Amino acid sequence: MLALCTTAATASADAVVKWLHLELNPEYVKIWRGIADKYQAEHPGVKVEMQFLENEAFKAKLPTLLQSADAPSFFYSWGGGVLKQQQATGALKDISDKMKADGGAWGKSYNPAALKAVTFDGKVSAVPYKMGTVSFFYNKAYFTKAGVDAASIKTWDDFLGAVKKLKDAGIVPIAGGGGEKWPIHFYWSYLVMRNAGQQGFDAMKTGAGDGFVAPEAVKAGEQLAQLGKLEPFQPGYLATTWPQALGVFGDGKAAMILGFETTEAFQRRNAGDGKGLASDNIGRFAFPVVAGGAGKATDTLGGINAWAVTAKAPPETLDFLAYLTNAENERMMAKAGMILPAAVGAEDGVTNPLLRESAKQLETSTWHQNFFDQELGPSVGRVVNDASVAIVSGQMSPEEGAQAIQDAVEMDKM
Repeated sequence: MLALCTTAATASADAVVKWLHLELNPEYVKIWRGIADKYQAEHPGVKVEMQFLENEAFKAKLPTLLQSADAPSFFYSWGGGVLKQQQATGALKDISDKMKADGGAWGKSYNPAALKAVTFDGKVSAVPYKMGTVSFFYNKAYFTKAGVDAASIKTWDDFLGAVKKLKDAGIVPIAGGGGEKWPIHFYWSYLVMRNAGQQGFDAMKTGAGDGFVAPEAVKAGEQLAQLGKLEPFQPGYLATTWPQALGVFGDGKAAMILGFETTEAFQRRNAGDGKGLASDNIGRFAFPVVAGGAGKATDTLGGINAWAVTAKAPPETLDFLAYLTNAENERMMAKAGMILPAAVGAEDGVTNPLLRESAKQLETSTWHQNFFDQELGPSVGRVVNDASVAIVSGQMSPEEGAQAIQDAVEMDKM
């Protein structure tokens, strides 16, 4: 462990470290609690309090909470523009000096891409925790029944062809979570990446050229609209939450789901019988490329998550975070199937076959992009999510969706 701030002998009396999370899996929380309890035993006088908020409530209440006397010491962050804005408001602590101390020992203990994702204008305000990538998971039995070969799905046209085959076989192709909107933005975001490539997306978000009304962004919307016209999702998907969508997949009511690296574990938890699909009945493939696009098959979309440290957090917070995210503890969390670790040296803890596939994809990623709704900040991110759902459901044209996002970008700059 990196001893950054305190030791058992120097910890201030009754120091309370408040940990705000949004983890729903009780087994994962139990592992965290065990780490915290062990830390407390080694650091008398330090108490780690775990606090929970549900995902949407977390997003809604956090801005107010950060300005209150009840602000947590640290909290879950998706990084990107949201974290940058929180840093700009003064709500977060600058921990750059701690990361750079002793030749940068603490900072070097994390994957460079993970640390870069929480660094803005040279300042670090969050501790890397995990990395992840979004990909398709599928029911092998349904693919066999419909005559679909997952290995042959390389292009967007291949994917649309698979959707049609599944429908012809009487199988709902995709479990969709349109109720929370952000699960649908994965499709539009990936299509933008595949059409524009990294250089093109960087130009969009910095306002160069046509911004988000660039031809590549409109094309992404057209391709998403193509998918929507096939009616690929289960009935009522526009009111379906993400946990419910995982349940739809786990209950065998849809053949595919575009989701996080933890999809296998969470489909079990959300399935009606609590068991879901057997592990050997779940396959995985990367989001396809598009014909003529600048993006690569090895470009990935996914989270780079971290623990953001609040401005008034007690100094013991940093010591605990160094402990929580050290290679030993991250390896243990990886073995439990919780994370793809950000800590260097913890990679060998990833033993689950599907998680290993995600880890290998990240290892060979040519461009790992944080979720658009996080990267672009909360105001623009909400419009990205809204527009993605509106386009796929036919409520908005691809051009209108692109313009709405560009308008939000320009408004955010005012």
